[in-house]
Amino acid sequence: MECTVRWTGADAGMSFVAETGSGHALVMDGAPEAGGRNLGPRPMELLLAGTGGCTAFDIVLILKKGRHAVSGCEVSLTAERAEADPKVFTRIHFHYKVRGKALKPESVERAIALSKDKYCSASIMMAETAAITHDFEIIEGV
Repeated sequence: MECTVRWTGADAGMSFVAETGSGHALVMDGAPEAGGRNLGPRPMELLLAGTGGCTAFDIVLILKKGRHAVSGCEVSLTAERAEADPKVFTRIHFHYKVRGKALKPESVERAIALSKDKYCSASIMMAETAAITHDFEIIEGV
């Protein structure tokens, strides 16, 4: 896996463009109080978003492989950071909303546990500094 991050220059404040090995680009920026211009998400926000994407991917894949009728998955993450540098994540809560037809709570719970303990590289790395908690709700429907 590869990624190149380039500062866009002094005229752009603290804006950076990341180009991924898979050929995608995204803009990151710092907070205005740190010289940013709010042109993109903060790097730590992207870490949190990537963690959410990683686990949501797992949940859908695990449920589909188990032949469950999953039709939607949303995960909301709330995080706390350390007060002093390095301001690592110290707590992250995952709230899953899984939609499908006749989904069993134990199947969703198992998918979440497998993601948390075995498959989601991002959340497993985050657990090195953060207390991870989760809950979920099942929404009936297609």
